[in-house]
Amino acid sequence: MAASDDLDVLLVSNLEFEHESVEVTLTSRYIAIKKPTSQFCIALEDILAASSHTGPPAKDKICKFNGDYKAIEMQPLHSLAFKVCVVKHAKKHKWRTKELIFTCKDHATSSQWIEKIKEVLYGPGFSRPRHLLVFINPFGGKRRAPKVFEKVLPYFELAGITTDVIETERQYHARDTIMEYDLSTIDGVVSVGGDGTFSEVLNGLMERTNKDKGVEQNFRHKPARPGVRIGIIPAGSTDCIVYSTVGTNDPITSALHIIVGDRVGVDVNALYKQQDFVKYSVTMTSYGYYGDLLADSEKLRWMGPKRYNWSGFKKFVSNKSYEGVVSFLPVERSRSHPQDRTRCFSGCKICLRARLESETSESARDNNSGVDCWQSVEGRFVAINCVTVSCRCGLSPEGMSPSAHLGDGCMDLILVSDCSRIDYLRHLIRIPKQNADQVWPWVWSMLTQCTVY
Repeated sequence: MAASDDLDVLLVSNLEFEHESVEVTLTSRYIAIKKPTSQFCIALEDILAASSHTGPPAKDKICKFNGDYKAIEMQPLHSLAFKVCVVKHAKKHKWRTKELIFTCKDHATSSQWIEKIKEVLYGPGFSRPRHLLVFINPFGGKRRAPKVFEKVLPYFELAGITTDVIETERQYHARDTIMEYDLSTIDGVVSVGGDGTFSEVLNGLMERTNKDKGVEQNFRHKPARPGVRIGIIPAGSTDCIVYSTVGTNDPITSALHIIVGDRVGVDVNALYKQQDFVKYSVTMTSYGYYGDLLADSEKLRWMGPKRYNWSGFKKFVSNKSYEGVVSFLPVERSRSHPQDRTRCFSGCKICLRARLESETSESARDNNSGVDCWQSVEGRFVAINCVTVSCRCGLSPEGMSPSAHLGDGCMDLILVSDCSRIDYLRHLIRIPKQNADQVWPWVWSMLTQCTVY
């Protein structure tokens, strides 16, 4: 696209780029670089920051003056060049950075470009954070969260983002802090840790928002939507939420997503015991095998990530099943199916359409929640899983339910009926395989979608 096609041209200059004289144009959406034989554009959404560039000093120039005298040409006091740091999209969903250097004829032009780029990036057209509240869990996963944050902090500093950093010292430390913190002073909350740390931050923010808006967290309440976003820097054992939303658990990639203001809507479930509210969840709610596994692994946190393998082996050997009745509200007109092999990431059209419909018809949930609409399944189950997102991780690249959407207002209900160890082992083996059908006919009794409620 040519820069002249835009009516909002903000700045045009003849600069030097990669040893060539080029025409550079800044608009509200991109920077266009026009070379003698080609042209390309850099989207502003991919730009992290712009700053002055000094670079290595040039060689001293020695000149003859009055015969034997020599004079040294001095370097300019102000930089004539500026650099633009941009996001470089690497393989496997990873992001890295690259610097583009532009040389100007004078310092005033360099300063003008830097200030204008900053003005646009932090203007109303972008939703970039300027100040963040950061919680670091030094005890989770492999206890590497502090070092992980040290690794990504320079990127925040490069973008001019300030941080209020708190290392959690106990359970519910992050939640208690959020309940008392002045949220009007920050643009977002960042969780540095695993899924447990994120869950505590999420529940604290949801509880604080409900409190501020007078919403009681009682049975089947309608929670208020927080006005503050949550970012995640992965440093846990599984990092399911990061894998499911970004596609990788690379800390630098997550930091860059936060810096450029990327956002994605994720469904949140409210969990109850009888009619008492317990907590909010965004991943998978399990009863049976996985629930027993997680409960047992909590006693073995000293083992690190290996505790999941040990607890999983113990629960597999015991091969317990549970008698119960599962009631659910099926989706009447679903645009997706748990087995349609779609993959949901940021920008998903299905999730966007579901959100727009939800905003235009807030009473739809109440109108569809009548007792007559609910269905029930009775029997003995090895596992009952309600999957809100795909739950991808390093050990299971496709996740528990690969086609689960992030924000479509639905969750995948997976019921595993009572079966032998060998049949259940076949199911467990198939989950990590990328091209395998997760539904093993001898094991699964139902795979359907139900509404998040």
